[in-house]
Amino acid sequence: MESRTLSLLEFPKVLERLASFAASEPAAAACRALAPLGDVSLVAREQQKLAEALELRRNAAFVFTAFPDIEPLFPVLDSERRTLDLDALTALAHVLSRVAALREALGRDDDGASVLGTIVSGTPWAKKTQAALTRCLGPDGRLRDESSPELFSVRQEIRSIHQTILSKVKEFVAERELGPLLQDDYITISSDRYVLPLRANFKGRMPGIIHDYSQTGETIYVEPFFLVEINNRLQELKNEEREAEARVMAFLTGLARDERREIVASYRLLVDCDVLWAKAALGDAMGGTLPEVAGGHAVQLLAARHPLLALATAAQDAAVAQDMVLAEDQRALIVTGANAGGKTVCLKTLGLLAAMALSGLPVPAGEGSRLPFFRKIFVFLGDEQSLEDHLSTFTAQIRHLSRVWPDIDADTLVLLDEFGAGTDPSQGAALAQSVVDGLLDRGAYLAAATHFPALKAYGLSRPGVRAACMLFDPATKKPLYRLAYDQVGASIALDVAREHGLPEDILERANRYLLLDGNDTGLVFDRLNELALRREQELEAIAARRLVEEERIQKLKNNLQKAQDKLVEEIRELSRDIVRRHDAGRLGRKEAQKALADARKRLIDESNALVGDRKSEAPAAAFDLAAVVPGDTVLVVSWNKTAVVLEKDLKRLAAKVDIGGVSLWVGVADLAAARKPAKAGGVIVTAAADAAVTAPVRGAGLVLDLRGLRADAAESELAAFLDTALLRGHGEVEIVHGRGTGALRREVHRMLKEHRQVAAFALAPEDRGGDGMTMVTLK
Repeated sequence: MESRTLSLLEFPKVLERLASFAASEPAAAACRALAPLGDVSLVAREQQKLAEALELRRNAAFVFTAFPDIEPLFPVLDSERRTLDLDALTALAHVLSRVAALREALGRDDDGASVLGTIVSGTPWAKKTQAALTRCLGPDGRLRDESSPELFSVRQEIRSIHQTILSKVKEFVAERELGPLLQDDYITISSDRYVLPLRANFKGRMPGIIHDYSQTGETIYVEPFFLVEINNRLQELKNEEREAEARVMAFLTGLARDERREIVASYRLLVDCDVLWAKAALGDAMGGTLPEVAGGHAVQLLAARHPLLALATAAQDAAVAQDMVLAEDQRALIVTGANAGGKTVCLKTLGLLAAMALSGLPVPAGEGSRLPFFRKIFVFLGDEQSLEDHLSTFTAQIRHLSRVWPDIDADTLVLLDEFGAGTDPSQGAALAQSVVDGLLDRGAYLAAATHFPALKAYGLSRPGVRAACMLFDPATKKPLYRLAYDQVGASIALDVAREHGLPEDILERANRYLLLDGNDTGLVFDRLNELALRREQELEAIAARRLVEEERIQKLKNNLQKAQDKLVEEIRELSRDIVRRHDAGRLGRKEAQKALADARKRLIDESNALVGDRKSEAPAAAFDLAAVVPGDTVLVVSWNKTAVVLEKDLKRLAAKVDIGGVSLWVGVADLAAARKPAKAGGVIVTAAADAAVTAPVRGAGLVLDLRGLRADAAESELAAFLDTALLRGHGEVEIVHGRGTGALRREVHRMLKEHRQVAAFALAPEDRGGDGMTMVTLK
């Protein structure tokens, strides 16, 4: 995409604001270098990464802090003769520590569902270098004593000498009673040697070597002769220390050189993630979303705002939002209206939001926004005249259009601001209409702002073109910066001139000239503007009422769902209690059946009370009860739950279904096709279902599928399943546990042995599942 286009759209200013949200300077530089992507799949991938980054940033899963730029280190690693100094190693350690923290926070994606997690965990990692730097570098940026045996030994001796010097000086001063002669009561260092600060007027009282004077001249720094040999030894040790440190730094550099590819990849990952977090911060700052970008989409930017206006205002709603919408068969938008009414801002907003979306950035627009994939954007904006090139405004526009015309195709967006305005109005309007015709013939998308009456009429009459106007306040004639569709607006040039201070006598003469020419259509356009403003206000009121109604309906649905879930859980708990009492011998079979019947009746009565008149509503699609056979899975609409058909009664137009182990009759008006059909050969009960839903299968009892469950979950499912089977009088059931390692099979067999109502169990024949299924006989 042309840099000229991005500059006219003020895209670099957006990138500068984006860079301000980056934590590090390398990421800020990467933000400033962003550009629209040339492939729709790359845009989709960047948006997916950004969507995850938005969520992670809001959850504070990882917080970026400043980290140094280590790009200059890579040429050093390319040379075998060069070694990283301590500052470079400290910078490298800082970067790798941040990457390690990033890997810890984001790299735990076991199922591959997270794009960022997959990228982080798949990035090569300089494990040896990071471990060595952590071990060798201290928090103060110096090499630790434990970096090498030699360094440890020499530093131990240096510390020992330091203690020796302090002891000797203390004894020397005490024996000679030199305390009053010293400027301070401590030893210091001058010229890298231990010295005593002696008052200048007593310099003859202490034999030794004078190394320096203070700035005032009142203190001299003397090295007593008894410290000379010790200081000499200290210098030797410090030289050995430097050599030991150099060997450690050379070793660390070698590790980094061996893992150069991993270090570069890790650094790039850290910078890229910092840029992603900056994008997320930008999106939050301007209330941004991620529009869907794909070839063939219509332009649909809902509640779009210019990003610089959205970021500059204290409150996001201070920037007036516009819906920029074209139908599937429309490719052009003609915007009319008053001067300084916002036409150019609308064009810029469309172009800038398109460039941002193509760059993988969030845009200040509402949810549900969509854009075509534009490979090219061309902008004709502002006064492009040039004295150096001998170009007027008109000729500059024509030359630019001639240059890019061969490149315009169906994947191009063209923005025309007052195109043709720099010449004779009638010829300029005709040329502008012809250019729009040519762009439409090439299948390009375009948005044009104009004052030409002919182009206004063109926007209302040409197929594939949509007209719109910027509204103004009928009373004050001031712009409202709101876009109204399918009509044109007046330029109200005289009112704008009055607003900006043009003398009244000039305006009166202009009005007289308009009346003489018979071109005063101001009253007509004023009336059109008033009607359009009223329509927009009514549409806003309708939208607000619809939003309130939708929220109310959703709240009712949520409350109904909670009440239904609570009722089902109560009935389940009641059923479990009946089974427990039956197992304990405190309740006979008839009493248990009666208690279950009472529970079913309660379920039906309270369900009807909750649902109310919902069953009386006409279903969206007729449900064919005749096509249903026992064992099929259906959806009970009022409960929004799947159930298994046990019986059906075509005369009553009802079916007996099983919901979570509870049977009840449901009218056909409350039934719908299940989202997922039942498996052939019967109903398979899985832990993924809402509840353990079971039904008889020909030639067998009930079938329970436990594959994929943990032992504790399988035990709970199996206990509930056996209780249901016993209450229904089934003598045989089948447990599907799969082959695998055999661990789940052993757990199932253990549970069956301990169950008091299990008479016997055995593995199924090979033709019915073999050792992947157990057949159970109940008492």
